[in-house]
Amino acid sequence: MTERKKSPQDLRSARWVAKDDLRSFGHRSRLMQMGYGPADWQGRPFIGILNTWSGLNPCHAHFRDRVEDVKRGVLQAGGFPLELPALSVDETFTKPTSMLYRNLLAMETEENIRSHPLDGVVLMGGCDKSTPALLMGGLSAGVPMIFLPAGPMLRGNYAGKTLGSGSDAWKFWDERRAGNISDQEWQGIEGGIARSYGTCMTMGTASTMTSIAEALGFTLPGASSIPAADAGHKRMARGCGHRIVDMVWDDLTPDRIATDAAIRNAALVAMATGCSTNAVIHLLAIAGRAGVALTLDDLDQLGRTVPVIANVRPSGDTYLMEDYYYAGGLRALMAEMGERLDLTAMTVSGDPLGQTLQGAKVFNNDVIRPMHNPVYHEGSLAVLRGNLCPDGAVIKPAACDPKYYNHTGPALVFDSYAEMKIAIDDEDLEVTPEHVLVLRNAGPQGGPGMPEWGMLPIPKALIKQGHRDMLRLSDARMSGTSYGACVLHMAPESHVGGPLALLRTGDMIRLDLAARRLDMLVDDAELARRKAVWTPPKPPYARGYGWMFARHVGQADTGCDFDYLERDFGHAASEPDIY
Repeated sequence: MTERKKSPQDLRSARWVAKDDLRSFGHRSRLMQMGYGPADWQGRPFIGILNTWSGLNPCHAHFRDRVEDVKRGVLQAGGFPLELPALSVDETFTKPTSMLYRNLLAMETEENIRSHPLDGVVLMGGCDKSTPALLMGGLSAGVPMIFLPAGPMLRGNYAGKTLGSGSDAWKFWDERRAGNISDQEWQGIEGGIARSYGTCMTMGTASTMTSIAEALGFTLPGASSIPAADAGHKRMARGCGHRIVDMVWDDLTPDRIATDAAIRNAALVAMATGCSTNAVIHLLAIAGRAGVALTLDDLDQLGRTVPVIANVRPSGDTYLMEDYYYAGGLRALMAEMGERLDLTAMTVSGDPLGQTLQGAKVFNNDVIRPMHNPVYHEGSLAVLRGNLCPDGAVIKPAACDPKYYNHTGPALVFDSYAEMKIAIDDEDLEVTPEHVLVLRNAGPQGGPGMPEWGMLPIPKALIKQGHRDMLRLSDARMSGTSYGACVLHMAPESHVGGPLALLRTGDMIRLDLAARRLDMLVDDAELARRKAVWTPPKPPYARGYGWMFARHVGQADTGCDFDYLERDFGHAASEPDIY
């Protein structure tokens, strides 16, 4: 047993409960009011368990029970478990988008930790934005923390066929629009595509971000791959509760884990998994909270050095997260990457990454490919620049038809999703497969919150001709379960006067993936004339949180954090006064 770096007198919580004064008397008496006694807390670390359970979040439906496993682990290790509710930011029901509330959960996480007598925290998340939000808030708060991933749901199934979250929803919806799927079949798919609690079981944003959390070193080894309904998930939850107590005594704070090396590892691992495009925005924001310099160009460069080796949909063509777990999961994938990672990076286990990967094996080399036989020869994502997106845009080449890697075609521009939706369902719409669909006013401020509208539906006229992909551009995001030739996160966004605001229907657009270029073929003089007559759109909010969001959110190329939450905005608040 290693020697503790902290004594009970050094604990944060001691300031609340261990003094011989009226305030500590009040705190102790209120603990006793809840049925606790001195034996429950004396000399024990106070462990906060931030639980993002919600009755409207199917991804976290098991958290109401799983928190009891965490508490069991905390008690076994000699800690004092305290559950605190946190904003759920569910992906399914929160509108217009959960991204609007990522920073709110990050703020709540930070302030929950700072304002309460917590010595360490277990962060329970998994649904898309909950993972980055909890990590961002925890990094800013600075106490020892461990992340508990919700885990992917079981494979979908209908009529003997395996279904994947999101990816098959888009695919079968196109067939439904084409008239190829009956009402009865549609209802069967609806009931079979999500068969258990847990996050999407494709390599969507949820599994991307929990993989990033593990690659950063903030989960127990192998935790991100365990299906939510697997008994191993309960054991992992107990392990999180047990381990956080030791982390408190060892003073293993997040700044010792979220280093330059860890951020680089996370980016490389994300690229190798065939990650969601949303990884870019969230990883930039996480790096910013950790004080690590990271840019879009850094991510593009890292993506050129590592191939996609996780054959999991949507970048892969067959397998889902359950198959990935049985094939060895993220530990096996990182072991396959080997020396491309910095194996000295520290993890919450107290061991460096390399030590946590010892014994990891690939059990199916078609699910987790060897580096010499990848799914795609470069990383999952590429960053584009040009006169349409001078501050950058993102595309997922691994999940789109290669014929669009170099494409020139006329723009078909829509100023709102409602306008676009009407047009694409019009079977008489004048559109060809060479057209480039464009949606604007869907960025961080314009959306508001940058909704996942970027996988624009293929026009019905083309669907009926058999087309299932075309080049699409927007300042929006898209679901990590999506696929296709979609250019996203165009910055600066059109709502603030970015070049996308100047584009007109009929303008020619050229994409050159190899050169990482995206341009509208319009001369500078004409763009200047258009800029001179452009007027800003009306802000979506005139009061409340949305009003505050619009005034402080950054653009996509910087991670969309609030300016006043960024690490270099000012020094962190000191410990709260207790009188």
